[in-house]
Amino acid sequence: MAKSELFRTKSVEQSIRDTDDPETQLNRNLGAVDLVVFGVGVIIGAGIFVLTGRAAATNAGPAIAISFLIAALACGLAALCYAEFASTVPVAGSAYTFSYATFGELVAWTIGWDLVLEFTVGAAALASGFSSYWNNLVDGTFLELPEHLRTAAGSGVVDIPAIAISLIVMWILINGIKFSSRINQVVVAIKIAVVLLVIIAGVKYIDSQNWSPFVPPSASPESGEGGWLKVPLIQTLLGLEPAVYGVAGVFAGAAIVFFAFIGFDVVATTAEETKDPQRNVPIGIFGSLAIVTVLYMAVSLVITGMQDFRDIDPMDGAPLATAFDAVGVRWMGDVISVGACIGLVVVVMILMLGQTRVAFAMARDGLLPRWLAETHQKHRTPHRITYVTGFAVAAISGFVDLSTLADLVNIGTLFAFVLVSVGVVILRRTRPDLPRGFTVPGATLVAVLAVIACVYLMLNLVGETWVRFLVWMALGFVVYFTYGRRHSRLGRVGEVTRAADQPSPPAA
Repeated sequence: MAKSELFRTKSVEQSIRDTDDPETQLNRNLGAVDLVVFGVGVIIGAGIFVLTGRAAATNAGPAIAISFLIAALACGLAALCYAEFASTVPVAGSAYTFSYATFGELVAWTIGWDLVLEFTVGAAALASGFSSYWNNLVDGTFLELPEHLRTAAGSGVVDIPAIAISLIVMWILINGIKFSSRINQVVVAIKIAVVLLVIIAGVKYIDSQNWSPFVPPSASPESGEGGWLKVPLIQTLLGLEPAVYGVAGVFAGAAIVFFAFIGFDVVATTAEETKDPQRNVPIGIFGSLAIVTVLYMAVSLVITGMQDFRDIDPMDGAPLATAFDAVGVRWMGDVISVGACIGLVVVVMILMLGQTRVAFAMARDGLLPRWLAETHQKHRTPHRITYVTGFAVAAISGFVDLSTLADLVNIGTLFAFVLVSVGVVILRRTRPDLPRGFTVPGATLVAVLAVIACVYLMLNLVGETWVRFLVWMALGFVVYFTYGRRHSRLGRVGEVTRAADQPSPPAA
């Protein structure tokens, strides 16, 4: 196998031409508002509704608000690179398609496989988050399920609510992206209302003493005070307990709540279904990221102000609701649970949407079975890959706990951001002639800072997460070399071209 085969690139022009294939064509009917709503809809999810309590209790204390800001800055740097790529290559597939145009097929497959991890496992994590709030809401009613049927964590066996919501979302997506967008607009309004309700209603219950100390001292004496260089991965490799609290805890908290910002890159996966993507995709990315950063920091300050962070149960799947339970306002907890349940449904939907579009692009290129890329005759949606995704999400969310899923999604997403950031610089040098609806100011500096920020956050994830990630990527290489490389459309075109260039055999 020639080395060049692994790094053969698919031109941007060919990627755009593929969008006109009638068998795999998608409708362009999303505008800037649709994309902002999509972005806000997916970003406001389990990160704020579920993981806030875990990160505050075990890592950062009240300084979880700073953790959110750090994660937002890392996302913002990567968002600049995503915006340029998406406005230059307005094709389904997000970082996968971008990498195919810059790094070549092997790296494109790697990032595509990585995005499968991000979106599929992310959707499963959000389905699990939905289940936590649903269970909190129906406790004591006839809808309450026994422990072994309501969660996959602890003594639980299977998470029935998570499986149910995954299959319902699958059906919604098959019925069309515009239908999904309309549902999302209504639900996003509900989610924002719930978040604002938490902020407004919770302010009166804040006790400023709960914020002191704002950055708690390290609770892990054997790992030192926990400076910013004492990252969990290195501590684990040294046989030490990862630092809890202190400055290191704030950064470790940022690596955990990074999950809360996953979603703006989903906007890039819908570029092929967007009207005027060069203008609307950057608006969707930046608009959604700015809105949620402000909301996240405000909510985290309210929740840690309402109760001592040491009293927060890190295993509690519904910290916003239980914060109000702790101050004796049970009805507010129920209202929040209702809003969270509705909101998390949409987050599951949009992450599954992102997964189906990435797998759709990979199947259209032949790296996955091409029949998966065929679209529904009526709805023009990739219904086959949606079925596969829906059942996979249901199975994962039904049997794996939320914290394991969230950490795995974080490392996969950060790795994708690293490649996109580097890819922008490469495409600038290899294809300066391409029209760009948005250009990153100071691209090289921004890309370097984005890579440093993302790699550092990756190092703040524990060793077990790295092992799971490497196993997943190794499996991806097996799939590529046994199927994808041999069925690649780009590879087949190259074979035909080489055959045509061969001299004809001499006449008999």
